[in-house]
Amino acid sequence: MLYPDAKSWHAAPRKSVLFFGMSGLGKTHVSKMLVQQGGWFHYSVDYRIGTSGMYPHIKDNLIAHAMREPFLAEMLRQDAINIEPNIHDHDLSAVAAYLGKPGDPEKGGLPMAEYTRRQAQFRDAEIRALIDTHAFKERAQNLYDYPHFICDTGGSICEWIDPEDDNDPLLQKLSEHCLLVWIKGNEAHSQELIRRFDRAPKPMAYQPAFLELVWEQYLSENNMQESDVDPDSFIRWTYAQALAHRQPRYAAMARHGITVTAEDVHGVTSTEDFEALIASKL
Repeated sequence: MLYPDAKSWHAAPRKSVLFFGMSGLGKTHVSKMLVQQGGWFHYSVDYRIGTSGMYPHIKDNLIAHAMREPFLAEMLRQDAINIEPNIHDHDLSAVAAYLGKPGDPEKGGLPMAEYTRRQAQFRDAEIRALIDTHAFKERAQNLYDYPHFICDTGGSICEWIDPEDDNDPLLQKLSEHCLLVWIKGNEAHSQELIRRFDRAPKPMAYQPAFLELVWEQYLSENNMQESDVDPDSFIRWTYAQALAHRQPRYAAMARHGITVTAEDVHGVTSTEDFEALIASKL
């Protein structure tokens, strides 16, 4: 590990951590708290995905929709208007809307072939954003003189890494430059996340083999064709399975770093609290 013990962590003049785990357990909250208290640079992988890797796909999709309206189509052809997606670090609605959901087009669903194509685009964008971690760490510390660095990853990081492979190149690269910190939730957290998702289902990114498995299972169990699927019903059904699928992958990744609980993180109110928490787990 980058910091093998508490002494080396406390002595490090430049600290670098990478948060991973389920969405909604405090990764971004504690990241922004550290930034507000000074000295820490926050690199949001989700924001990087939206403003870099996925940006041209999202923009082209918006233009394609606008071209269906004759007035807007003519304005675009004449270069009289410009369409740009707004990506915010606190709201990735543009990314989520582009990813979409598979199923009945009358209910806003995408054909599975198109859905998986967009999933592949997201996968590539997230991997590139994760690879960019080191470059942003160098810029933050050398160019902007931030001593400390936080990489705040999305919940799908474990889908693109083989956590059982100690030689996985992406896992090796990330652990070389950051201390990996798993924010671990319990069953109660999982149930609350499922309840939240059920109230407001949103698009997700899935490992291709997992997505193929649950899609075939859903169609079989419900005796449906692709066009019969209610998009929200499918992703609601899939979400709980995705959480269960990811837990052992997070746990395997944590062998290369440390584990803190969501309760630990919720108790952090200052930089000093955070540094003490990390030291206590090393």
